[in-house]
Parts: sequence; structure tokens; C-alpha cells
Amino acid sequence: MFTQQLINGLMLGASYALVAIGYTLIFGVLRLLHFAHGEVFMMGAFIGLHIVLAWSGVNIYIAIVGAMLGTGVVGLLVALIAVRPVSNKYPLAPLISTIGATLVIQNLAITLFGGENQGFPETMDPVIYNIAGLTISSVQIFTLVMSIVFMVVLWLFIDRSKMGRAIRAVAESHETAALLGVNVGRTVLFTFVVASCLAGAAGVLDGIKNSAISPFMGLEVAVAALVCMLLGGLGNIMGAMVAGFILGMVEILSAAYLGTSLRDLFTFVILILILLYKPTGLFGTRVVGD
Repeated sequence: MFTQQLINGLMLGASYALVAIGYTLIFGVLRLLHFAHGEVFMMGAFIGLHIVLAWSGVNIYIAIVGAMLGTGVVGLLVALIAVRPVSNKYPLAPLISTIGATLVIQNLAITLFGGENQGFPETMDPVIYNIAGLTISSVQIFTLVMSIVFMVVLWLFIDRSKMGRAIRAVAESHETAALLGVNVGRTVLFTFVVASCLAGAAGVLDGIKNSAISPFMGLEVAVAALVCMLLGGLGNIMGAMVAGFILGMVEILSAAYLGTSLRDLFTFVILILILLYKPTGLFGTRVVGD
């Protein structure tokens, strides 16, 4: 039973980790908590759903790619409309602007898709595997494997590509990066796009896993991902990945053994404890990609 719940926690943590990485990337380059990121996750789920509905029998990989492209555009628009024009002279101004973007995106989704839960159709044949007394579905395996693939690809991109090095340089210092010839504005926008693409992929994977999506699904994941970012360490991509899986397992275990009503309680308890006793996170605050 305990091992089964750990596996379920890994599946939940995979979604948290992908969204938390986006938070971490954006915070790394702008020192900004991008509250609209959860709504980008939600939009990815709906874009993926409508790709599946529009082209019956479409390959789920096409739906994921389509959602990533769509949310990349959403993230770019948020950066251009809600972040870039706002003066950094007032530290809270960009933060409040992203909160406004959250409300705009959520209400737009309600207008376009309705305010009710919508079922996410089966996009693959559900197969149940019983291994050493553990029950694992093909959907769970797919969700976990795809999440890990995205994390590895992102890590390699940040670590080895030219744009990845530019992102790391901007995260270290905008001024120094500009002196070294890095186009800071373009790099910031590209970071928003990459983070939003990851959130879009996570939204589709969440829809596949839970077989249902909602215009209000972004808030819960956004809060959990924010906790993951703080738990792993601000600007620490690897920390965000690990923290996502940790929080997923904590939530599932608390729901299984103490009741579902206490699941969110543990999330906020972890958040409070981090802020009080370990503000640098479990793995320390680092520059993106270090």
C-alpha cells in the first residue's frame, strides 16, 4: 500500500515539477514570481483537449506539441503585455500585473470553454500492469516518462546550448550579460516562451492522467509549483524538479493516510516552514543552470 501511494505521488509530482521549473526559469531571469503561470498550465490542457476533439484519433504527441506551441504564444503575450511595459521602479508592480493576467486568462477560458469540468477523452489504450503487487497503468507510465524526458531535454538545453548559456548569463546579471553581447530583452522573452511550453505540456499530461480539466485547475497547481520552487531553492532547476516529486508524494501520502481534507494543509505547512526556517530552500538558491 505504501509503495503504491509513493508511485501515485511520483505521478502527481511530475506535473508539479514541470510547472515549478517554469516558475524557476522566470524567477531566475527577472526575479519575478509569475502568478499567471498556473493559468498558462490550464490553457495548455484546454488547447490539447480541443486538438484531440477537432481531429478525432489524433496522436497524443501532436496534441502535446500543439499545446506547447499555443501556450508558448500565451506566455509571450503575457511577457509583452503584462510584464515588459511595467516599470521595475516599483518592485510589486510586475507581480501585481501578473496577478491581473491570471484573472484575465481565467475569465477568457471561462468565456471560451465554459466554467464546468470537461472530460478529457482517452488518447491511448489503458493497460493495467500488476508488478510485485503494485498496480501501474500505461497512462501513469506515459505521464511520468514524458515528464522526465521534458526535464532532461530542458536541462541539456540550459547546460549546453548557446541560448541556454545566454539565459544563465542574464540570470546572473542583466548588465554583465548585455556587456558580453547577450540580447537581454530577447532572452527574457525566450525564457517566458520555454517556461510556458513546459506548462502547456504539463497541462495536457494532467488532463490525460485525471481524464478531466477545468478553467480553475491552474490555481491549485500554481500554488503547489510555487511551494516546489521555494522548497527546491529559488533559481535552482534541479531543486525544483526534486521538490516537485517530494511534494507530490507528501500530498498523496497525507491524503491516503490522514484524509483528503488535509492534503492542502500539508502544502501550506511546508510553505510556512520553508519561509521560517529554510528560506534558501533544501538545495540552496542558485543561478539558473548552475
